[in-house]
Amino acid sequence: MLTRMIRIRLFESALIECQKSGEIVGSLHTYIGEEAVAVGSCVALNDDDYIAGNHRSHGHPIAKGGDINKAMAEIFGKRDGYCKGKGGSMHLADFSIGILGESGIVASSVPVATGAALASKLKNEEFISLVFFGDGASNQGACHESMNLAALWKLPVIFVCENNQFAVTTSYKDSVSVDHISDRASAYGIPGVLVDGQDALAMYEATSEAVDRARSGEGPTLIEGLTYRYEDHSLGLASVRRDQSYRSDEEVEKWKKRDPIEVLKSNMIKQEIITQKEFDQIEEKEKIAVEKAVDFARKSPFPAPEELYDDLFTDPIEYA
Repeated sequence: MLTRMIRIRLFESALIECQKSGEIVGSLHTYIGEEAVAVGSCVALNDDDYIAGNHRSHGHPIAKGGDINKAMAEIFGKRDGYCKGKGGSMHLADFSIGILGESGIVASSVPVATGAALASKLKNEEFISLVFFGDGASNQGACHESMNLAALWKLPVIFVCENNQFAVTTSYKDSVSVDHISDRASAYGIPGVLVDGQDALAMYEATSEAVDRARSGEGPTLIEGLTYRYEDHSLGLASVRRDQSYRSDEEVEKWKKRDPIEVLKSNMIKQEIITQKEFDQIEEKEKIAVEKAVDFARKSPFPAPEELYDDLFTDPIEYA
């Protein structure tokens, strides 16, 4: 878990630098500060279990064991990326390790993961699905409809709300009628679990219980991981205010004092599982891996213009 959290942090930090230099165009929704939610959840899953994500989803496939070379190339818009450079930052997918993909449409991945769970039940298979969504998405109709159906049919799906406190610049306290998003689970008759999203072990334990529940046929669980994004909502998106006036510097610093990587590292050092030197070695190894991923992306070619309509169900030019 520690290694994957470090990998996500360095991956995202590298993306920020590449975006600033103009190598990456378009918006980037970085995951820095939220690493424990994805990693703690995904480590509790099997390789053949499925996950689905949202617009802030670079961390999810990495947490599931995805290839950072392919992920980096995809975000660069290159042919060697997960989606051959045509999906970009918000559409990383790898079915071979259970990554159904992400979507920039708020809450749209929730019914996708619910559908995957329905497939598991109808086909009498053992895989389960887990979906990550934000506090803003929790107010969307698709989210509630999915939870209702999943509860009604006892589907093996886990709903993980990454409550990073803000939907763009709107505090969840101004848009959610209950104290905690996990409180909404009672409306569907399923467990609602509030978790410290800065603690990877706490996320792992909560998800493990939800996994056991799903596999035993008891249905879904709603997990709310209280977390925080350090960066603004999106980098490189001109339509979103780039200032931080919706939150104070003091608030950001307060959350950084409970950095998810530091929380897990301190716990492991205290229990003499690792030393600071060993942590530094892990960090250096991951730094090299991320640097290689950036180099891989830079050297990968862009898709050719004639490849524009490849991999579609139909060729729109052919039927024009």
